[in-house]
Amino acid sequence: MVWICLTSPCTGPQVRDTHTRVSSQPKPGFLERLSETSGGMLVGVALFALSFYVLFTNEGRALRVATSLDEGLSQVVSLEPHSALELQNNNRLVHLTAPLRTAQPLYDPNYRVTVQAVKLRRHVEMYQWVEYQESRDYEENGEKKTETTYSYNTEWKSEVVNSRNFDKEIGHMNPSAMAVESVTVVAPEVWVGPFSLSKELVEQIDNFQRLSLSLSHPGPDAFLTVDGDYFYHTPYPRRPEVGDVRVSFFYAGVSGEGSYPGQAQVASVVAKQKGDQLVSFKTKSGDELEILYLEDLTAQEVFEREQQMNTRRLWALRAVGWGLMFLGISLTMRIFHTLVDWVPILRELVNLGLKIFALCVSCSLSLLTIAAGWLFYRPLVAGGLVALALLPVLIARSRTPPKKHQ
Repeated sequence: MVWICLTSPCTGPQVRDTHTRVSSQPKPGFLERLSETSGGMLVGVALFALSFYVLFTNEGRALRVATSLDEGLSQVVSLEPHSALELQNNNRLVHLTAPLRTAQPLYDPNYRVTVQAVKLRRHVEMYQWVEYQESRDYEENGEKKTETTYSYNTEWKSEVVNSRNFDKEIGHMNPSAMAVESVTVVAPEVWVGPFSLSKELVEQIDNFQRLSLSLSHPGPDAFLTVDGDYFYHTPYPRRPEVGDVRVSFFYAGVSGEGSYPGQAQVASVVAKQKGDQLVSFKTKSGDELEILYLEDLTAQEVFEREQQMNTRRLWALRAVGWGLMFLGISLTMRIFHTLVDWVPILRELVNLGLKIFALCVSCSLSLLTIAAGWLFYRPLVAGGLVALALLPVLIARSRTPPKKHQ
């Protein structure tokens, strides 16, 4: 049984309408719920296995990166900002802080935008219909029902929204493509001091800022309307229609001394000197060092930043691994919840018990897996983690009453 209720209110310049669809299906029986739980168990086993891989490899990766950074800090040679090219440092790890420099400005001929920077990004948006959904499940007359409310609104989007997937496409059709494409232009050669940067170092320059058209655009265009920091392909930017396009620009890595956007940015680089180039430096641990910060940093500060980033990544992946393990155990044990689903009180007790069980087991197994990752490098740390992982078991055994001997 399916019924549809339609309402169409209009508010302000943006048209917004909603409709609600209710679908119903017979309440699944015990065997159907058991079959769904079996599928969830397979997913749980896969997540459980994946959690071990994430936790174990994460420890080795973090330790390898930390070792490489320590090795790099002990070998790095700091160069003077305005020093000439010194060949005695060839193939050595060097640190240099100097302004960015490019040969010529970047230019977009379609919009006559010019900027002296490492990167220039054209960001295109189109005014389109967007569908939102809100659903709620409930039971009525022995059937399981789902009430879904669909809302439609017009918004600026940087990607084409496929209106064919809408629940109600009539009256909410979007164009299939944009008239203008987004693109990022990168300077062919970038220098810091007397050295040119490798492609990997240039990719790390990503501090994009919006380009102010009032300061950089040479003048009006008969086919475009400028409003704020946007080019509009419509004469009425304050009253756009579906299909209208607007364009904005962003730049990264100022590399000139012009009036806009200002003085060249200072970059701190740690990489291997190879002739007049800065490229990746391979450490004994197997990692590659090729670091760039758009700040005035000493070599010590650069490596401290990298160590901090490595620590944050370590703990983030630990949390991800533990979350995968907790979810995997919960899905695997879900079958016990299904077996007692027909008894409300028992169902809630079992559900609470399964969550506590999954929490305890996931914490202990996560600590054991992390300890295994440290076993060959830091045995004492691994031993402490094993003791911490077995603490719940020891506490439970200590509270067990002793058996009476007759």
